[in-house]
Amino acid sequence: MDTAPPPRPATDGRPGPKPGVPAYHTPVFVPAHPRSVAGTGADGRPVRSAFVVLELFGHPSHGHVAFAFTALEKLVDALGEAQPWVATSLGPLAEGVREQGVTVVLDPRATPAEPTWQPEDLAAFAQEVRR
Repeated sequence: MDTAPPPRPATDGRPGPKPGVPAYHTPVFVPAHPRSVAGTGADGRPVRSAFVVLELFGHPSHGHVAFAFTALEKLVDALGEAQPWVATSLGPLAEGVREQGVTVVLDPRATPAEPTWQPEDLAAFAQEVRR
């Protein structure tokens, strides 16, 4: 993990982060992609409900983990230019996935040998979404 910025004092009386731990609201880039499901609206007409799926990765000692990158360039270097992503804050991400038994790995050095998304995957996904 890269060195985190020095902790800033909390302005609301809460303790700040421990040394070396990124602040709760540190922006991060997370591998994710949009999805949607078909349904029926209140008026009986077909509708699609959209949502975002975080991508999880296998980790030898932590089971499934969510990768989070402190710079978009780090995500691209690790997972390739075709990797879809979302930006969020580290704290809410960690809290949300912890409920599912998932750990966040910040700026992972070891990443999948092959990018999970290729440019042709994005093209196929775009075609699917347009239907």
